[in-house]
Amino acid sequence: MPTLRTRRLTLTPLTDEHLELEYELDSDPEVMRYLTGRAATREEVIQAHARRMATAPGFGFWMGFAGENFVGWWILRPPHGPDQPDVEGEAELGYRLLRRHWRQGYAREGSLELLRYGFEELGLDRIFAQTMAVNTPSRATMASVGMTFARAFVSAVDYEDPVEGAEQGEVEYEITRSRWLEMTR
Repeated sequence: MPTLRTRRLTLTPLTDEHLELEYELDSDPEVMRYLTGRAATREEVIQAHARRMATAPGFGFWMGFAGENFVGWWILRPPHGPDQPDVEGEAELGYRLLRRHWRQGYAREGSLELLRYGFEELGLDRIFAQTMAVNTPSRATMASVGMTFARAFVSAVDYEDPVEGAEQGEVEYEITRSRWLEMTR
């Protein structure tokens, strides 16, 4: 995976040296609010790190830095799981930022670079992102990068302790290669 750069960010492929940064991010209950509803334990982060490192070639997790400061991570990976049919030429976009970097445009900036990479370097046809319907900040980021609402659904995953707002379901936003090309001309 290449290192990617934007005006303010350097997106570095995830390595084992980043584990403590992942723990810093995932141990904040506000960061995890719409994912698990609670802070992740160290063991959960270690398990997640192993899964993140095993992403398909060309795809993966990028750790984002503004200068020397860790901002968060971005992901571009093939569809997976019960709510994401395995379709060739598609990928999921995701992002997770430290709270002190929220509302500064970093989520948008890193996401735009991964969209560019996905369409221009990987030749993808469609990139989508999913979140809880009540996660309005993430939905706003998706819309700001040109993604449009694709569908609402109830997750096939049955969580032991539902996250507040889960009863309202989840949403998926998408952008196609043709839409991306129109936006970037």
